[in-house]
Amino acid sequence: MRAEIITRLTKAMSASGLDAVVAVSPENFAYVSGFVVPSLSLMRWRHAAYIVTASGQCRVLVVDMEETTTRAKAGGVEVRAWSEFTEKPMAVLARLLSDLGLAGARIGTEFDYLPAGAFGELTANLPKATFEPADEMLARLRQIKTPAEVEHMRRLSRVADRAIRDALQQATVGSTEMDIAAALTRGIFEQGAENFKLLIVATGERSVFPNVGPTQRQLRSGDICRVEIFAMLDGYHAGVCRTARVGPPPTHAEAIWRNLVECKYLTLDMIKPGASSRAIYEAFIRHLSKLKLPPISFLGHGIGLHLHEKPYLGAHSDVPLETGMVLGFEPLVYNTGYGFGMQNKDVVTVTEHGCSLLSDVTNTDNLIEIQ
Repeated sequence: MRAEIITRLTKAMSASGLDAVVAVSPENFAYVSGFVVPSLSLMRWRHAAYIVTASGQCRVLVVDMEETTTRAKAGGVEVRAWSEFTEKPMAVLARLLSDLGLAGARIGTEFDYLPAGAFGELTANLPKATFEPADEMLARLRQIKTPAEVEHMRRLSRVADRAIRDALQQATVGSTEMDIAAALTRGIFEQGAENFKLLIVATGERSVFPNVGPTQRQLRSGDICRVEIFAMLDGYHAGVCRTARVGPPPTHAEAIWRNLVECKYLTLDMIKPGASSRAIYEAFIRHLSKLKLPPISFLGHGIGLHLHEKPYLGAHSDVPLETGMVLGFEPLVYNTGYGFGMQNKDVVTVTEHGCSLLSDVTNTDNLIEIQ
């Protein structure tokens, strides 16, 4: 998987006139390396860097605490460790870049991640080098997934979808949101996920809140239940949301759900190479407005190493979709005006002739039923 990504990156460097790129964020380190440094996102001072030169040479910088883990995953790439308590990571990074012949080079790195203090230390240790932002270059490359990345996202999407379905099937009247969360997280790990993010269990009157975790609230007959989770593996995320009813649905719920399901199929029919991201969003809003439901500012977004990546299917940008993009799209209405919210989030990839649904385990044409 990484060989193709390194090749894409070196071509982008050549087009931009860069001699090297230094990936320092957890997302872009994972993108170019294919693995996660466990504490990088937890303790930002434990700097790690993955260096790729224009000729395709690769080197890794990592804190000594993570050295053995990194060497086990680096696949033969040279690893240099810095001592957390006796060395400054940017000074060690500067020496590593110098050893690669880059002391006076044009080097791209992540200006939107690297702290100002760390960047100051790096430039002070490499006064003849020129540092330029590579954030947009990396973000653009990540928009178009390799076939291996698409299959990775397909696996994760199914993990999240199946775990939600199974957790909801185990729930009953009287179950708590915490009970659902416990079953859901167990299901994620049983299927091989390494982690998860943004676990949402919102039932009854809480279903109108966008991003809330589980509580001890018990399910009652007539509740609507929104459940979402982002399953993670090798740094990648796949977010899926499903909506269930507890016993008989509340008034208006089935009509609203039919509208959201129609929005789902409308979106799937429109997603293809060259399609306008804004036109898809506008078609969604037109259909949602048939029930006079309040709109949201976007219908979907890119997904992969971040929960949200470009492009957005929304009101404030317009880009043509491209083969290889992976999108999370979510026809939803948080506040229906009737005391409940509903959401149907899936993951899809843009194919040569249309799109392919990656979260394809659960049939969402009808609300999931909890007895």
